[in-house]
Amino acid sequence: MGEPIMAGSLGVTILGCGGSAGVPAAGNYWGACDPNEPRNFRSRCSIVVQSDQTTLIVDTGPEFRMQVNRENINTVDAVLYSHYHGDHVDGIADLRTFRFRNKALVPIYANDETLEVFDRNFPHFVNAGDSIYPQILEPRLIEKNAYNKPMRVGDIDFIPFEQDHTTCKTLGYRFGDFAYSVDVLKIDEAGLRTLKGVKTWVVDSAGYKHDDNLVHINLKNIYEYNKIIGAQRVILTSLTLAMDYQTLLSELPDGYEPAYDGLRLTAAR
Repeated sequence: MGEPIMAGSLGVTILGCGGSAGVPAAGNYWGACDPNEPRNFRSRCSIVVQSDQTTLIVDTGPEFRMQVNRENINTVDAVLYSHYHGDHVDGIADLRTFRFRNKALVPIYANDETLEVFDRNFPHFVNAGDSIYPQILEPRLIEKNAYNKPMRVGDIDFIPFEQDHTTCKTLGYRFGDFAYSVDVLKIDEAGLRTLKGVKTWVVDSAGYKHDDNLVHINLKNIYEYNKIIGAQRVILTSLTLAMDYQTLLSELPDGYEPAYDGLRLTAAR
């Protein structure tokens, strides 16, 4: 747990905000990002949402162990997954420590596509079976008829909503007046209704200025969506090697800003 959380509030920390390659990418490649700006150092996308009783993680990317150690997170009550792509799940093995320390399986919430991939790729994590390795995770399906409706883990309520990532369907999550949308190209009307009225929206922006990105939303379409959503603060995540922190600050209109690893936010429930 980090700093104390006020009653009636949730603490949100950006564990990572980098695109699929991270910044710097392998080979110490920084692209257009200035290596002298600390906020350009980006691990893969993940957040933690906390009350004074409950800790929820969204996605366990490749740097998950380093992220939770950096933020002194010593318990995980559940993980909510956006989808099954490697840059969002490849740290899943590090949930073993929480399973053994807490002496309980770690619940993981996801859509059917994601749980099917987990069952195929990580059978010894999600099934008791006959493996010599003990089960560490308890899969919990977020069914389609549960989309856009409140769910609860511990004392934290959240609302899942579907997003189109072209290659698969992803899940975004709303927590009170805060919402998180990663790996998204389009959001349908039902999802926009769920998002409408949030004060803070953290959203994938890997499409940046390009109209030809087939899987990630660009800035132009983020601005259009936010005319409907009405978020006062829009924080861009999934930041690629082309997206320098200080350059973004100079380019973005009021109310929009780039994320950085370790950014702390407060949300009303």
